[in-house]
Amino acid sequence: MTAIEDYAMIGDRLTAALVSSQGSIDWLCLPNFDSPACFAALLGNRHNGRWLLGAVDPIRTTRRYIEDSLVLVTEHETATGIVQLIDSMPAVDGRTDVVRRIECVHGEVEMQHEWIVRFGYGMVRPWVHRRPDFSDYGSADMIAAVAGPELVVLRGPRLPRAADGVHRDIFTLRKGEQMIFEMTSKRSYAPLPEPVDVRSRVHRSMMHDRHWIADCSYEGPHRDVVRRSLLTLRALTHGATGGIAAAATTSLPEEIGGERNWDYRYCWLRDAAHTIEAMIRAGLTEAAQPWREWLLRAVAGDPADMQIMYTLDGGRELPERELPHLAGYENSTPVRIGNGAVDQRQTDVLGEVMAALSQARDAGIRETPDSWALQRALINELCERWDEPDNGLWEIRGPQRHFTHSRIMVWAALNFAIDGAERHDLPGDVSRWREVRDRVRDEIMTKGFDAERGTFTQYYGTREVDASLLVIPTVGFLDAHDEKFRGTVAAIEEDLMRDGLLLRYRTSSGVDGVSGDESPFLVCSFWLVSAYSRMGRLDEARALMDRLVGLCNNVGLLSEEYDVRANRMLGNFPQAFSHLGLVLAACDLAAAESQATTPVA
Repeated sequence: MTAIEDYAMIGDRLTAALVSSQGSIDWLCLPNFDSPACFAALLGNRHNGRWLLGAVDPIRTTRRYIEDSLVLVTEHETATGIVQLIDSMPAVDGRTDVVRRIECVHGEVEMQHEWIVRFGYGMVRPWVHRRPDFSDYGSADMIAAVAGPELVVLRGPRLPRAADGVHRDIFTLRKGEQMIFEMTSKRSYAPLPEPVDVRSRVHRSMMHDRHWIADCSYEGPHRDVVRRSLLTLRALTHGATGGIAAAATTSLPEEIGGERNWDYRYCWLRDAAHTIEAMIRAGLTEAAQPWREWLLRAVAGDPADMQIMYTLDGGRELPERELPHLAGYENSTPVRIGNGAVDQRQTDVLGEVMAALSQARDAGIRETPDSWALQRALINELCERWDEPDNGLWEIRGPQRHFTHSRIMVWAALNFAIDGAERHDLPGDVSRWREVRDRVRDEIMTKGFDAERGTFTQYYGTREVDASLLVIPTVGFLDAHDEKFRGTVAAIEEDLMRDGLLLRYRTSSGVDGVSGDESPFLVCSFWLVSAYSRMGRLDEARALMDRLVGLCNNVGLLSEEYDVRANRMLGNFPQAFSHLGLVLAACDLAAAESQATTPVA
């Protein structure tokens, strides 16, 4: 099976496809990120759907994105020649097309082309037929695959022939020859979209990407990787709604053969909040506006009904179920769609939301009477329920507990609300907020700190630690030089470091209610970079940042976790939380380096 790190992503900000280095699109959901997949080989095999277009027996393969875009260039060298494959999903006109252009640039190359469509996450075999007269637009060769309301059409100069339910072709491409294939998705009862001017649409899409990233002001360490992460975050954001998918995939395992397989194709409030922060800190203040608007729309309503995650359009229904017809990535089952954590209580979320909206205010994005009234209502609701146990940041499926990180973020939510009222002259019950904030702090210092060991703990009553405690100085709860935070960092390094990278927590404690183990969670190590930077441990921050950036695959993408011993990526891919961590860690490191070199007046 193809390694997770072997994939690149192309997308149109409605959905995304994963393309292997061999030219196989093994994952594509239509029409949106969280729709059923029509290519699902990633979680099964080729008969669950894929689109392979590549050289037969390449001896060397290289790939890259065309600068500041999501247009992917893959070059295959064989014993007889070199062929170049350009893959893209032009984000123009609100329609979904996958465009694949191949050209032989040297000698001649034997090519293989295989197109297997299976709707319903690889389960539904469609009726596939050739229709050269499918529309009024000419006699271009077309293949249509239809099942119920779903239909995709493949156009091209030479299309594969069917045999045993698989459309396959082998052909030779000679120097100077090129072919363009275009796959279009539509509802079977709607008119077929016209063929498009492929070069024009791809060019316009590239210009949109470049115009968007042009405002990025980040000039610190690993600038190119930071820009690629920002573009990846944009690519995971639904262009029509502003909701950011936590990842493009579902059920890529945190442990090979294990059950820690979750659906991340939805929008967590936490991810949306951190995206606002990342965009603002990278100088993309105007670009942060769509995420802010999505965030406010999603949490609108009764404060007691606020969820931790939503569909990309802000919908609230994400029922979790299993797909037994899929074998899972490297036989890691179950394959799940939907996410049962949607009903969890995660008290930390409002802290992240209030932190992001505070940064937006400070960056000049003005509050409206309605937006502040909503935040005020959420804070007042928090004052009533802050002391209830919850499931915590990591969506623990074991018993609810009083997680220390959750309590710290309760404190942060109240603190940011007080700041908004006092510095921006916004109305609110500041005296009540201040009283509750101080009670929360007193409780944390009494129940969430292990004085004997000198560290904050994962939850009240345990001696375990949690990597989420690294955000303590980020939200202003303690200064990074405070001895209690230094002790916490030391305990996290001692307990959670695995081969130089951090686990979220020790799964062996049984706290999460799920069997099995997991590998280091990449965002946690980025948090450690930020902590080192704020503590003045710049050599360690630089070394860890260099190592983490080195874990990106050859097109700059990161998964959720990394197995250092097996030297491979694990978890859903590409993972927004990892790329958010990268951007924010780079900004913290750049700020610390700048401060260290600024002469004292």
